[in-house]
Amino acid sequence: MRNTQFSYTDERFADILMLRYKLDNFSSLSLRQKKLVYYLSEAALYGRDITFDQFGRYNLKIRKVFEQIYLNYKGDRTADEFMELVVYLKRVWFSSGIYHHYGCDKFVPGFSKAFFIDAVKSVDGSLLPLDEGQTVDGLCEELLPIIFDPDVMPVKVNKKDGFDLVETSACNFYDGVTQSEVEEYYASKKNPDDKEPLSYGLNTTVKKCDGRVVEEVWRIGAKYGAAIEKIVYWLEMASTVAENDKQRSVIDALIKYYKSGDLADFNEYCIKWVDEKESAVDFINGFIEVYDDPLGMKGTWEGLVEYRDVEGTRRTRVISDNAQWFEDHSPVDSRFKKQQVKGVSANVICAATLGGGEYPSTAIGINLPNADWIRASHGSKSVTISNIISAYNEASRGNGFDEEFVIDEETIKLIRQYGDICDIIHTDLHECLGHGSGQLLPGVDPDSLKAYGNTIEEARADLFGLYYAADKKLVELGLLPDAEAYKAEYYSYMMNGLLTQLARIKKGNCIEEAHMRNRALVARWCYEKGREGNVVELVRQNGKTYVRINDYEQLRNLFAALLAEIQRIKSEGDYAAARDIVENYAVNIDPVLHDEILCRYNSLGIPPYKGFINPVLMPVTDCDGKIMDITVDYSETYEHQMLRYSRDYSTLI
Repeated sequence: MRNTQFSYTDERFADILMLRYKLDNFSSLSLRQKKLVYYLSEAALYGRDITFDQFGRYNLKIRKVFEQIYLNYKGDRTADEFMELVVYLKRVWFSSGIYHHYGCDKFVPGFSKAFFIDAVKSVDGSLLPLDEGQTVDGLCEELLPIIFDPDVMPVKVNKKDGFDLVETSACNFYDGVTQSEVEEYYASKKNPDDKEPLSYGLNTTVKKCDGRVVEEVWRIGAKYGAAIEKIVYWLEMASTVAENDKQRSVIDALIKYYKSGDLADFNEYCIKWVDEKESAVDFINGFIEVYDDPLGMKGTWEGLVEYRDVEGTRRTRVISDNAQWFEDHSPVDSRFKKQQVKGVSANVICAATLGGGEYPSTAIGINLPNADWIRASHGSKSVTISNIISAYNEASRGNGFDEEFVIDEETIKLIRQYGDICDIIHTDLHECLGHGSGQLLPGVDPDSLKAYGNTIEEARADLFGLYYAADKKLVELGLLPDAEAYKAEYYSYMMNGLLTQLARIKKGNCIEEAHMRNRALVARWCYEKGREGNVVELVRQNGKTYVRINDYEQLRNLFAALLAEIQRIKSEGDYAAARDIVENYAVNIDPVLHDEILCRYNSLGIPPYKGFINPVLMPVTDCDGKIMDITVDYSETYEHQMLRYSRDYSTLI
């Protein structure tokens, strides 16, 4: 490792800037807590191969091939095609496969088929991932269409209306089945009268066996068992240094679930995890978020290890302590409100290790568990990740973005004065209360919105945060400095949803990712519904398009109206309305406007995506091997970390 002074920014490639994040106040943790963080971090890193495989059945093999070329290529390593191959490998590392982590489209190689074949053949065959009886020529023949043919498995997740979403998605959750077969299979398993339903399909591959649709469970002794065994080993180590009996019970419940694969055990784990609120160290580990499944059922493996940011948590505790007030004063129909908000827990945390679906690109806030009935009966945990937000903010200062896209100096000043705190408060409200708010009507299937469910849920949480960001209650609680602050968040949100997020989308593509669809839906719906009152405008100045907000109070009313409708759609399971509102407002892009935004954004030289290099946690041992301390090193490069992870944490290839 190199000895360098800490810097938030590290390396840039393709459309990505790599960042670092600090483990603030890590040294103040006790030795027991540090060991707990270390053991949980090892568990978080051992799930990496699972995520790669989930995102495409050839991803692990392709990663292995390209890494061996990178390590062993004897040709000209300064040649353009070799350098393009290195960029391709870095993108594969970043996205856990050959599909863009946000856009879901397959990477286009900047090197030729001939160069790739020669490069593969230059590597000792014993180092390559050859199947039994497979030759190097056979390996190339297998991978060439996957890498180079744009018509073969072209997108990881297809959510376009009118397609068989299972057959046209390259994610590796289904094998030889159609969308209708999957939907019929799970419909036959569900009981609408079940008050504590299982998260059907969360931890399985669906395939055909002797003509029947069956599930292959992900657990020890079955699919992904080799990786899960390692995860469980480190969870067992973590159990020995748990901060208290409740936390130990949580860890042991997760181990039980990993061994059985039984979703009833997963429910038990989730309930115990939600109930455990006292420990400074916490974690997420398992098959959790369903955004990478076109049907919104299969959980991507992810890991996050965290410890509490004490100062920041004072802010979120104010929000959670007033959760019932926010629920009661929500602008949604009273039928869809919780009469009693239970178990809302909100913390500001420092991430210590990111893994699986949370690495290298990660969320800035998380609210779990996802099961609506557990939220209603037992509550939820919400976190805002302070050191990740700090890294993002530091990397964006002085990059010229505001000057290019914000309409005038007055609004720029507003954003610079209030933008950081408003963004944090919106994230807190989104995660802590938005996802935990509202309720389904009795008998409504949690999966009734199908492919549109993720977008509707994210819009619901965003709108909850937007509506309350302008409420005088936040000033009364000391969360915002004054009654003008919210305008910074309103402007930034509308500008992003209407204009600037288009910089993340390749020319000619539609909006696919659920969070981006959510922001487009909210911004475009409010723009269209506010036309009559001229609430929000798209104006031309000096040949460029800008957002102008003419009536902030009326914009809040539009957010309220949309929140009420989005909550109704979710609470009633109104698939037709979900499909209509998403397809009309959240998918298609004006090609002329898209060209303009791409041109303006590219002129700034700002990579549209950012990800993180994990700090290295290093045990300090005495002569008997007993851990005496855990230190933190920030000097590992992106390439070294990725190669080390492939060397030390590979279990499935």
